[in-house]
Amino acid sequence: MSIAFSPAELYNIAIAVERRGAAFYDTLARSSQNDLVRQSFLALAAMEHQHIQTFQKMLASAPKTFGEGFEDEEYGAYFKALVDSSVFNDDLATSELVTKVDSDKEAVEIGIGAEKDSILFYEQIQDIAGGDAAESIGKIISEEKEHLRKLAEIKTKL
Repeated sequence: MSIAFSPAELYNIAIAVERRGAAFYDTLARSSQNDLVRQSFLALAAMEHQHIQTFQKMLASAPKTFGEGFEDEEYGAYFKALVDSSVFNDDLATSELVTKVDSDKEAVEIGIGAEKDSILFYEQIQDIAGGDAAESIGKIISEEKEHLRKLAEIKTKL
């Protein structure tokens, strides 16, 4: 049994992850009493919406396959594990996560974990995407790293 992802499938997964991340940050912004945290979450949600647009453009011009070497079962299983272990791996988990957050600090910690997951996932996609797509994904990775830095900075202030 072979587990392989097409570029379109991976971009759709990335779009879904970004949508869930944006919804997570939007919801947390509305519930936070701390102005710094609220504004930061709103900014992060806006950036996640920009990432959605970037991945939608990539999806529109995605090739059918990634090329040689990326169809093997081990590589596909690795991507499946990355997707399955993501903090924002499905809508239900994300909505349950938001309702269980008891503090701004806990929300920031969850955001840090999500950003780390995103960076790892996008680095793997970038490795196989090539060309303009790899460059665009590289920019998203840089932004995700900036999100991580911002969240870590906020955490120290809470």
